[in-house]
Amino acid sequence: VQLQASGGGLVQAGGSLRLSCAASGRTISSYAMAWFRQAPGKEREFVAGITWDGGKTYYADSVKGRFTISRDNAKNMVYLQMNSLKPEDTAVYYCAADLQGKVWTGWNEYDYWGQGTQVTVSS
Repeated sequence: VQLQASGGGLVQAGGSLRLSCAASGRTISSYAMAWFRQAPGKEREFVAGITWDGGKTYYADSVKGRFTISRDNAKNMVYLQMNSLKPEDTAVYYCAADLQGKVWTGWNEYDYWGQGTQVTVSS
């Protein structure tokens, strides 16, 4: 499966962005999906995850209450709505898929990755 992340850009602190992850090659309806991010000089970190049916969502403490992950299995899409953005949210954001259908916080548990989209939040 190929994953294509998009929707990043430059936004002022307090603003919003919506990231999209388009999957192709096969349906992701049975996969757990997640968003990770990586800032310069830092390790890739878990941001949010969603189970195959959207029934459960998980968030890093740093984004809880500000970010919302969702999916549309009919469209083979996953989204990350990011509100109240802060400069510390600046990073490259990646979407990832897990074939086992589980949401992991460790990046090395995932089977497929998108190419990343840059999010820059100015103060």
